[in-house]
Amino acid sequence: MTPKQPGTTSSPGPRSPRGPSSGSGHAGHVAAVQRLLRDYRALPEGAPVRLAKPTSNLFRFRERSSAPALDVSAFSGVISIDPVERLADVGGMTTYEELVAATLPHGLMPTVVPQLRTITLGGAVTGLGIESSSFRNGLPHEAVQEMEILTGSGEVVTATRDNAHADLFHGFPNSYGTLGYALRLRVELDPVSPYVHLRHLRFRDAATAMDALALICAEASHEGQPVDFADGVVFGPDELYLTLARFTDHAPWTSDYTGNDVYYRSIPRYADPVGGAVGPGDYLTVHDYLWRWDTDWFWCSRAFGTQNRFVRPLWPRSLKRSDVYRRLVAWDRRTDFSRLLNHYRGRPQQEPLIQDVEVGVERGAEFLDFYHAEIGMTPLWMCPLRLREPRRAGLAADQHVWPLYPLENDRLYVNFGFWGLVDTVPGQRRAHHNRRVEEEVTRLGGHKSLYSDSFYSEDDFWALYNGADYQDLKETYDPRGRLLDLYAKCVRNR
Repeated sequence: MTPKQPGTTSSPGPRSPRGPSSGSGHAGHVAAVQRLLRDYRALPEGAPVRLAKPTSNLFRFRERSSAPALDVSAFSGVISIDPVERLADVGGMTTYEELVAATLPHGLMPTVVPQLRTITLGGAVTGLGIESSSFRNGLPHEAVQEMEILTGSGEVVTATRDNAHADLFHGFPNSYGTLGYALRLRVELDPVSPYVHLRHLRFRDAATAMDALALICAEASHEGQPVDFADGVVFGPDELYLTLARFTDHAPWTSDYTGNDVYYRSIPRYADPVGGAVGPGDYLTVHDYLWRWDTDWFWCSRAFGTQNRFVRPLWPRSLKRSDVYRRLVAWDRRTDFSRLLNHYRGRPQQEPLIQDVEVGVERGAEFLDFYHAEIGMTPLWMCPLRLREPRRAGLAADQHVWPLYPLENDRLYVNFGFWGLVDTVPGQRRAHHNRRVEEEVTRLGGHKSLYSDSFYSEDDFWALYNGADYQDLKETYDPRGRLLDLYAKCVRNR
């Protein structure tokens, strides 16, 4: 690891004293909405509605379609920032990389910044997102004050928590573009310091790690120090790390994981020493902390050789990005290269296992026991989350604030993320390991994100993701079925 002097990468500059910036963007946005409505109405009657997007973080690969697609490129970019009210108006196709670049100079960041640079604001809201501030700030959609949405019926509506479209506001998360597309979002921002101090705690078993995580998240502190961010990595059944991070105005050094060093490999090296002593930890600029996972797509870049000590110095920094690796995976899926290579080398065929699941912290150790016994692929990412949004008055006991992803209020969950290939055994059912994960998560009362392949039966799917509320929303906002329904898009992969 090569230390850097403080301030050698982007860090927040001085705060803007008052008032919104970039306000002229609103007029351009209004004009873009009118053009989009014209383009929507020009689509052939009954034709499916799709977006023309340059990037995607979904792992449901479909055949390329020749059907016309709506050009939504005008909805990329930050429309305005109000550093006093800590609010930003952004286009729905704005990436978090763009938003972070615009907010850090004001000493601000989005309340939750998903791990990958090219995740869009609209994508994180309609498809969910998570990161290490989620134990205190919930999920990205909980920081949204209002959304401007192009619905399946071809109307543009503004939805808030308490207006005439409050049902769409609360039902939009986890709808994956099957109710409409976010064109503009007003989101809350949080203040930041220039640097982040990281402390890595090692645990020898999952139960102890889950107990510690529950206590740390409840108190937002550990051993007298505030905890602003919390996540962790599982390297094996007896090697788990929780990473606790806090803002700081000063750093004796900052580490650089965009060059020859790899962030996740630094965790054991910088962990507190055995015996209860407190080590020095690690320091990153706030910019580098927010994108610490993107550079190597967590650890998935090793599949492309970029962690090899001979290859890494030759791989340009500009190409150490999750979207580059994702395009390589898409090429592999299209060409079947990996499967054919395994076949000719006489190696076992492999099943892609790319999933994020949420399980209550009290059952996290059970999930890990199952995972090590039946899956065995490591590392895994751990990220705690708790809904920020309180229950609304009038909700029945069996209703949820965000109905299409029905997490319980006041319950701490742990997101487990695992991404890679698992050897298959002849005679196993198709997608055996993915199905076992789905079955176990359901047994434990958890939920699975839908950005990747899913294999639920239709009855099981709608039971898990609140089919009754979804159908009501579909009939209201897409009565002619111009958009795919959630099951067709996320399971049948249409």
